[in-house]
Amino acid sequence: MPWINEELCVSCGVCVDDCPVGAITLTEGDKAIIHEEECIRCGHCHDICPEEAVRHDSERIPQEVEANIKKTKRLLQHYDSPDQQQSFLERMVRYFKKEQKVAGLTIDEVIAMKADLDKD
Repeated sequence: MPWINEELCVSCGVCVDDCPVGAITLTEGDKAIIHEEECIRCGHCHDICPEEAVRHDSERIPQEVEANIKKTKRLLQHYDSPDQQQSFLERMVRYFKKEQKVAGLTIDEVIAMKADLDKD
């Protein structure tokens, strides 16, 4: 999902005006924000932003990994013994592997949808 780098956003409103589904608004601090639940991922905002403030998801991967690790470390503090900690970490590995599997299967389905469209 695209996101707005607030440091680059100059509040020009071009993306707000161009969004075909109204998924972008200006905050009280006059910075654009993309509402994920409304965004249709058309890419218009990315293409028209004069300041290149609209960024790609992939740029956030390091921050998302860091957030996952911070959460895991925070939750790990609830376990006292090394055995409990090891069991918890194994559960976290299973959780993230499940998320990975869900993403992979979803990608496969989307690719199949694309192939079906290509047939038409």
